[in-house]
Amino acid sequence: MSEAAKTGDTVKIHYTGTLDDGAVFDSTLESDPIEFIIGNGDIIAGFEAAVIGMALGETKTVIIDPEQAYGHYNAEMTQQVPRSAIPADIDLQEGMILSAESPDGQPISFTVKTLGDEQVTIDGNHPLAGRSLTFALELIEIR
Repeated sequence: MSEAAKTGDTVKIHYTGTLDDGAVFDSTLESDPIEFIIGNGDIIAGFEAAVIGMALGETKTVIIDPEQAYGHYNAEMTQQVPRSAIPADIDLQEGMILSAESPDGQPISFTVKTLGDEQVTIDGNHPLAGRSLTFALELIEIR
């Protein structure tokens, strides 16, 4: 029997992530598998937890609740800002992602939700916040 993946192992995983309606939001099947060290916190907690205990070559499907994915949707992270606060050279479009820097210098991203003549509504939630995510996983390598 193969060794099972555990905290501290470097693993490679192929996955397909889908939403409740079956829409694929991400997949590695047409590219390289994702590689990460279990326990480093580089990926969402539920994905990492699902890999622990998997054997080399094993496949499984897991549903990850928002608490273990990108968190619950927080309406307080949506706000209106003056259109003049956004650089004029940016061709604003609904749905586009804008990057900025927080007061402490950390990179942050916002999704443009609505555009008005004077105001722009931006949303600082991760686009997958509040959603349960289904992942089909295949463990390709353990080191």
